Amino acid sequence: MPREDNFFEMFVALADNCHQGAQVLVEMFQQDDGFDKYAERIKDIEHAGDNLTHTLLTRLNQTFVTPFDREDIQALSSRIDDVLDLVDAAASRMVTYKIPHARPGVADLAQILYEATRQVVVVVGALNKHDAVLEKCIEINRLENEADRLSRILIARLFDEEKDPVQIIKWKEIIEVIEAAVDKCEDVANVIETVTLKNA
Repeated sequence: MPREDNFFEMFVALADNCHQGAQVLVEMFQQDDGFDKYAERIKDIEHAGDNLTHTLLTRLNQTFVTPFDREDIQALSSRIDDVLDLVDAAASRMVTYKIPHARPGVADLAQILYEATRQVVVVVGALNKHDAVLEKCIEINRLENEADRLSRILIARLFDEEKDPVQIIKWKEIIEVIEAAVDKCEDVANVIETVTLKNA
């Protein structure tokens, strides 16, 4: 029966693809030169992520002996996919809501998401080597707290500065979607912590 194969490499490919999506989201807010082209790039990355996830789950169904529990393999791939789905959702809303320009501070929130996805790449890469995995997960938790704090500041500022209620609704949702993507990075870290402790 097939055994193990290259699940760890596939997890790294998934995490790296997710990180690329977050990088384009940062560019979208920093450049502020029209959002359509960035949203299209992120959509392509999101499709690539779906294909990677499908390939991984197909491999899982064909593999008799797996490197760790099947439900944890499914959970880890699903959580990484969730992050990228929310990156795509944030970018899509910028286009759907016809946002003309990025609000100050939102690029900083996207940057925290970028850093969190970079840490996901690091921690997923360490999973096979058992290389200080739990310590690396703590950094993702710290970034999630930072994103939560900044999103509260941005929403408070939005209500202070913006007079158009429609713009408030649009931007509040976009900020919350980006913050939710960072939350999902923490969910990835939680799955990895569970796997590490189970297999210690």
